[in-house]
Amino acid sequence: MWDDCSETAVSGAGRIGYDSIVVGGGHNGLVCATYLARAGRRVLLLEAAERLGGAAVTREFAPGFRVSACAHLLHLMPSALLRDLGLEQHGLKLAGTDLPTVALSQDQRHLTLAPGSLAPLAQASSVDATAFADWQRQLRRFARALHPVLARTPPQLGSGAWHDRLALLGLGWRIRRLGRGDMRELLRIGGMCVHDLLEERFTLPLLKGALALDAVLGTNYGPRSPGTVLSLLYRFAASGGADALSVPQGGLGALSDALARAARAAGVEIRTAATVERILVRDDRVAGVALASGEEIAAATVLSSADPKRTFLDLLGSEHLDAGFVRRVSQVRSRGLTAKLHLALERLPEFPGLSESSLRARLVVAPSSDYIERAYNHAKYDEYSAAPVLEIVIPTLTDATLAPAGKHVMSVIVQYAPYALSGGWTNQRQIFADRLIDTLCGYAPALRTAIGAVELLAPPDIEREFRVSGGHWHHVELAFDQLLMLRPVPGAAQYRTPVSGLFLCGAGTHPGGGVMGLPGRNAARQLLRQAA
Repeated sequence: MWDDCSETAVSGAGRIGYDSIVVGGGHNGLVCATYLARAGRRVLLLEAAERLGGAAVTREFAPGFRVSACAHLLHLMPSALLRDLGLEQHGLKLAGTDLPTVALSQDQRHLTLAPGSLAPLAQASSVDATAFADWQRQLRRFARALHPVLARTPPQLGSGAWHDRLALLGLGWRIRRLGRGDMRELLRIGGMCVHDLLEERFTLPLLKGALALDAVLGTNYGPRSPGTVLSLLYRFAASGGADALSVPQGGLGALSDALARAARAAGVEIRTAATVERILVRDDRVAGVALASGEEIAAATVLSSADPKRTFLDLLGSEHLDAGFVRRVSQVRSRGLTAKLHLALERLPEFPGLSESSLRARLVVAPSSDYIERAYNHAKYDEYSAAPVLEIVIPTLTDATLAPAGKHVMSVIVQYAPYALSGGWTNQRQIFADRLIDTLCGYAPALRTAIGAVELLAPPDIEREFRVSGGHWHHVELAFDQLLMLRPVPGAAQYRTPVSGLFLCGAGTHPGGGVMGLPGRNAARQLLRQAA
């Protein structure tokens, strides 16, 4: 029964009662808590770390040098969500907007993909420029059709409920409204590997490499893996087709700070350094949480933004779940394959062929789709890539506050770095870091002489520091069997769980990971709908 979700006090769990407790102060937890509080619920948000934001934080990695810890670009959070939460009024400022992407080439014939301009691409290939314009228009049409699917609770298959049937009918209608040509194309390419689709449309290896990177970044796949077109569509659909890259002033932590201010303004009570050790259950429904300090706090509902494995197997405990459900959760694919490299630079490095203003862009080392696939091949055998794939930003070119005067920070997302590295990370961390710097030096020859400090966060480091099982950026791998009404697993795919009063609201739920905020908002709306 869900009609008791609005009760404020729950007897037996503790002295203080709340309507809802949100476990985890990452961006999804903050979004979820804000929407619940706006609806009039008494909400407590608990964060284990000293600071809010989860993996979306800005942290000092060398004296005076700060960097966005994991993701370093803001582009997946829909503009409507940013406006609805009033994040600009709560202090969010963008240091750089509409950043171009520059595909680096060792022959210095770099390729720039600039928002709103095909001129740089046309100089390299007029044929590809025309094809790229058609590609963008079609992807935007697909994104507009699919965005409502991501922005709502996915329907439950086999359900006789009218809202589930209506949601399925709505999905079919939106696809049908694309028109016969687009509808057929969407159905044709949805299960394809992105490599084959790019081979159909483009000729320039640099262009195909840059687009293939967008489809596999943060995943356990290479461009030839089936379903990578779907992950690319997800990227576009999340923002409604507005694939604009931005850098917040102060790093991604500034976004989390603005979200926290919005939450407090809505009435959310926030506690940091408050580690939840157990989700309490009384009479087969949630009763609150127990902290590592021994304190128990009562609540009618608990919403966890922690990953599903941590939520179900650690915080809740398998004794409250049936064996089949526990097995499905245990088998969720959630091993990270992405690392993060931070460099403190004494001076701005030169990239031959690029001006200083061009270095404000998103730089990618992905010379071709085949290059990415070869990099991925190593990961299949628990090896790091001999020639890794890189996404690079130098945020101090748009936000000088992140480093001492005249100095810079380089932030690099790295594919592929397996969680369970053969031989272990302890003995190979420095070797891999040197490999990454050598790769960068292929495009910025004097880079090594400018480096003052290095930090490498491998997936086990991400797991430990941000409490994410497997160190996976998306909590749960984006795959056909772990998407939509199957995410994270059947039985917990509509934010509800088998335990009455327990909800999920993190990146492991629909629609997925990235600094998006939709899982948190969707979960709040689902709880409020059930409680109505």
